[in-house]
Amino acid sequence: MKACDPRELPYAQSRQAGESQTMLDRIKDGFSDNPKGMEYFYELFKRVYCRGEALQHSGPLVGTTCVQVPEELIYALGATPVRLCNGSYHYDNRGADFMPAKSCSLVKATLGMLNDHPSQVPRMGSLELVVNPTTCDQKTKAGSMIRDMGYPVYDMELPRAKDSDNARLYWRESVQNLTQELTQALGRKLSRGELKRAMSRTARARHAFRELHRIRRQTPVSILGKDVFLVTNAYFFDDLDRWCDAVELLNEELQERLDSGFKAAQAKAPRILFTGSPPIFPNLKLPLLIEESGAVVVADESCSANRMLYDLTAVDEWRLYDMVDAIADRYLKPCTCPIFNHNEDRRRRLLELAESYAVDGVVYQSFAGCQVYEMEQRSIAEAMSSRGLPMLYVETDYSPDDMGQLSTRIEAFVEAIKGRKRRAR
Repeated sequence: MKACDPRELPYAQSRQAGESQTMLDRIKDGFSDNPKGMEYFYELFKRVYCRGEALQHSGPLVGTTCVQVPEELIYALGATPVRLCNGSYHYDNRGADFMPAKSCSLVKATLGMLNDHPSQVPRMGSLELVVNPTTCDQKTKAGSMIRDMGYPVYDMELPRAKDSDNARLYWRESVQNLTQELTQALGRKLSRGELKRAMSRTARARHAFRELHRIRRQTPVSILGKDVFLVTNAYFFDDLDRWCDAVELLNEELQERLDSGFKAAQAKAPRILFTGSPPIFPNLKLPLLIEESGAVVVADESCSANRMLYDLTAVDEWRLYDMVDAIADRYLKPCTCPIFNHNEDRRRRLLELAESYAVDGVVYQSFAGCQVYEMEQRSIAEAMSSRGLPMLYVETDYSPDDMGQLSTRIEAFVEAIKGRKRRAR
């Protein structure tokens, strides 16, 4: 009797569904007093990642492989952006079948997912186009591999600097070229009115996101970091308006918690700033281990969380291509990705977050094979040390095999912070 191909099993019986269910159970059931507003997000991930349900979206889908893709242009042309970055160890293994062993887990998992059986990727659906910004070397080479899998791909060129007029003009031209590519792929013409409406919709999301982080900054802590990461990961694939409704309701509940003095974590729990390679569901193992150890992630700086939605678009002139240029500036100027040749902005941003969120320590995650984060960690550690903040550097991947070792290191780091705080009193 012929063995059944695991890729042909019902999605709910697949390895990636089991992996997602295990992580979701830890996030939801491993902690008490979860906000009621989080039920929307718990159920959303259960439906999509554990049961394999496909969500209803407006118009065709455009896949994106990076936070640098201007989503306003996609919405304005009647389509929906879907972030393809993947956090599954199962798909990491699938990608390892045809990628170098030392490749970044995020890139391997993303390509492993795209190369898998279509029925096993229900949240992705049929893609009209994949927009792949040329950020790191691995993402750059991934574009041709995705194209070889049969997907239509547009490689969006990103400058290696951002602090010069030439870089700004280069990026603006890249965004204008993307606009033309999208209009051809989607068969629609970009209009001023539709772009303005799209900008209004994404502005609502950013206002809700900023309000969530304003509340997150306060004392006592009203929501744990593991839930905030889930909220921001939901933005990758959820309907934009439904996501905004859910976050606004969550914010109202969190403000009530704050006003009543509710504590989501112990008052003396160390406050942690999380940075580095992005936590992408179901690979939230490091943020979860931090909070299972008795600390709380109160702030983050990564392309799957704070960096994704925090900054607003400033428009001086409301003519069509002035708006496109303003959108381009919004995606380049505040970006703190380590791919840029000079990155004072990232150090400045991390120090600013550390101060405004009153953090006690920093955890820096780098996926094995992610050279830009590996190379930059030393300068970030020095910047944190100059402010008296300890930093734990963790090189890891999507494998669960290092969970015990990571747990021991994180617990020791948290205990050391507690000791520092006791001695400082």
